[in-house]
Amino acid sequence: MSRWIIKSTTVMGLLLVIFSSVYVGAEEARPEASADMSVLNKYIWRGFELSDDGIVIQPSVAVSYKGLSLNLWGNLDTNYYLNDDAEFSETDMTLSYATGLGPVALDIGYIYYALDGSDTGEIYVSAGIDTLLSPSLSIYRDMDEFPGWYVNFGVSHSIDFGNGIALDLAASVGYMDADDTDYQEMHDGFISVGLTIPVAKYVTLSPMIAYSFGLSSEADALFEAGPSTESSFLLGGITLSMAF
Repeated sequence: MSRWIIKSTTVMGLLLVIFSSVYVGAEEARPEASADMSVLNKYIWRGFELSDDGIVIQPSVAVSYKGLSLNLWGNLDTNYYLNDDAEFSETDMTLSYATGLGPVALDIGYIYYALDGSDTGEIYVSAGIDTLLSPSLSIYRDMDEFPGWYVNFGVSHSIDFGNGIALDLAASVGYMDADDTDYQEMHDGFISVGLTIPVAKYVTLSPMIAYSFGLSSEADALFEAGPSTESSFLLGGITLSMAF
């Protein structure tokens, strides 16, 4: 965990320097902040179930200024499969920059994963188009402990019911290419249905239900070799969000 503390402190310091330099001469702009707290029945990441028979609690905080953002995210497993105790099994830090080119939204960044037993890092680029179904394409490259590529294509649509209430529909498919193995497969599919419900001026509640599944027999076998012996999962929970 010392590597995580050193690297995160360094990046936070650099971010503060960048924010300070950008702020000079642009006093009318203001940083934005948000915080989320999700309570879910499982932790699913790219088709893998990284929990087993326990509720997970996933807090996150983010600050952004003129497209530059820093996000800290964690996973508290109330019944961690390695020791059957409550444990923070993962803490992630994402440094990113977002901009727009007409209807296209671009996002580039670096994700540092502080995992139980090993740390790793990814760079990524993501593009989304403001059109029917809001299609998006994201490409990730792990350069450290688990070298390889992960590509995700997704669509989404929200139905506005008025008063800030919306029905949120989304679906995605992923492809994985691992450098150290022969695994090059259509990897995982994900379908979700959720609601966005305002409860105060800066606060929303978002219940959701989702289904995650393998897209090939090779992917199914890989998922079943992990903490779970299954390859498809029903995921559900609720997220409390605050934005300032």
